[in-house]
Amino acid sequence: MALRLITAGESHGPGLTCIVEGLPAGLELEQDAINRDMARRQLGHGRGGRMKIERDRADVTAGVRHGRTMGGPVALQIPNRDYGNWEERMNPWPVERSIPEVHLPRPGHADLVGTWKYRTGDVRNVLERASARETAARVAGGALAKAFLKAVGVEVRSHVTQITKVRAPARTTALTVEDFEGVDESPVRCLDAEASRAMVGEINVLRKQNESLGGTFEVIAFGLVPGLGSHISWEERLDGRIAMAMMSIQAMKGVGIGDGFDVAGVPGSQAHDEIFYDEERGYFRETNHSGGLEGGMTTGEPLVVRVAMKPIPTLTKPLRSVDIDTKEPAQALRERTDSCTVPAAGVVGEAMLAHVLADAYRTKFGGDHIDDVREAVRAYEERIGWRR
Repeated sequence: MALRLITAGESHGPGLTCIVEGLPAGLELEQDAINRDMARRQLGHGRGGRMKIERDRADVTAGVRHGRTMGGPVALQIPNRDYGNWEERMNPWPVERSIPEVHLPRPGHADLVGTWKYRTGDVRNVLERASARETAARVAGGALAKAFLKAVGVEVRSHVTQITKVRAPARTTALTVEDFEGVDESPVRCLDAEASRAMVGEINVLRKQNESLGGTFEVIAFGLVPGLGSHISWEERLDGRIAMAMMSIQAMKGVGIGDGFDVAGVPGSQAHDEIFYDEERGYFRETNHSGGLEGGMTTGEPLVVRVAMKPIPTLTKPLRSVDIDTKEPAQALRERTDSCTVPAAGVVGEAMLAHVLADAYRTKFGGDHIDDVREAVRAYEERIGWRR
């Protein structure tokens, strides 16, 4: 990979760290833009009590000088403000007091299998890193990838399309960047006002029943040049890399590109995007069933990724489990939790898609300085005659 993102940290530890390696020098960054995405990850009706404690911000500790990258790895740190309540339980060094272990794995979480794999009798050694709190570091790193993509004319957006049985109506026209102007003003980050109200009601009803809720969201990248990725090998196919990135987000269970699973139910004449050409527009499509990807490569159309999220495994009325110490039946671990994080998951999806796409640009166009990248992109666009 030309661009690498590494995260470290635990849910209730001192904080999270993100390192992004491979950005060109001279890329202008905005501190407010990074922290704005950090705040967006905490949005959404159905969030729990921890969101009242954590007000995430990312502090750059390496790789940036006076607002511009220098070409080396960029390091960001996100403090966990809740650490003060967990300092004894999560201290990196031994403490005098005996700390109770956690022996109650949650169905649907990494808890049980993690204790087997990593040879521990304390579930906390697994759940702390498996927690979706880790995505705060991904969003910080994704903000850097977004800044890079914006410098080459690419914008990434997301919106919620379903929460449990409530679905936003199918659109009759393709979305544009401008359509997303007010998406974060919706309490569930849904573009349809009526569906948004129904989703809020659904969360309220099921939360009172001690349930958690899943759903689906869509992430779209606008302005991509054709030819990112490759058909040459399975490792270079961009759709495969996007699917891996999305499925790596905690609680995600399905990914589709474009019409995704829907194309399995229609004949070929309705599944593919016919090709047209005129002098003014060049090559173009009138549909985008493929979601902007054919043969593992971008087509120049908006890249559309749809992701399904399961309900959060931590329930306020815990499911049945087994105490791994006594082997007796027990209720699963209950900790402070959210009811629904689908709106926030869309923001994490933006970060992961931005990282994959920024890496694809770095792989294809290289460049030690951001101006080198821009020049290489312009030369490529001229060669293929592509018009935005």
